[in-house]
Amino acid sequence: MNASDRTPADLLRSALAADPARPLVTFYDDATGERVELSVATFANWVAKTANLLQGDLGAEPGDRLALLLPAHWQSAVWLLACSSVGVVADVQGDPASADLVVSGPDTLDRARACRGERIALALRPLGGRFPQPPEGFADYAVEVPGQGDRFAPYAPVDPAAPALIVGGAELTADQVVARARQDAADLGLAPGSRLLTGGGYDSWEGLSTGLLAPLAAGGSVVLCRHLDQLDEAALARRVESERISNTAV
Repeated sequence: MNASDRTPADLLRSALAADPARPLVTFYDDATGERVELSVATFANWVAKTANLLQGDLGAEPGDRLALLLPAHWQSAVWLLACSSVGVVADVQGDPASADLVVSGPDTLDRARACRGERIALALRPLGGRFPQPPEGFADYAVEVPGQGDRFAPYAPVDPAAPALIVGGAELTADQVVARARQDAADLGLAPGSRLLTGGGYDSWEGLSTGLLAPLAAGGSVVLCRHLDQLDEAALARRVESERISNTAV
């Protein structure tokens, strides 16, 4: 990857330039049987659309804080990189009452209503499906994002030394996120083309790193498994083989 990359969004741009067709995020939900595979190009397109929604329709600016109330999911990964693209601080499982915006899954809507700013809800249904009935007081992400532009340019440059991520009570700048992701990639033995399988949550640095940031920093890919505990050992072994897994962080 490019040594000059200083934000997670930079890492994605470098991945896109290097090999847009390779897989980046493969997502399983073992409670529903869902499997989604996103190439670098497809993932980057979702990030661009989401960043345009965030900056344009929602009026977010660099330094604004977004409470991200989502589980480990491919759409959560998209939101993390969209925040990085705009310069918005992603506060993972943060307090909506003190956030400028909130993004919520279906299980945290009551908590998310404490946010006095813009509220976005994700149904987290297969294929990015909509809510059957939009939650009151929220815009449905699946309704709002398709019409957004496929290319994104921030209104203001993103400062790599500015806060970018809050997780597990720790605040990190974009520079620090990239540095830690690179170190984790080295510690995990990740290299270009590595396939890392993880069942970790997104509510800790370790979960975010193994579930997205370290593979991205290494030029590898992640197989992100929600509800992995519902697989028995034989089924897990079959997945490791079928997905050509080189590293695990279960």
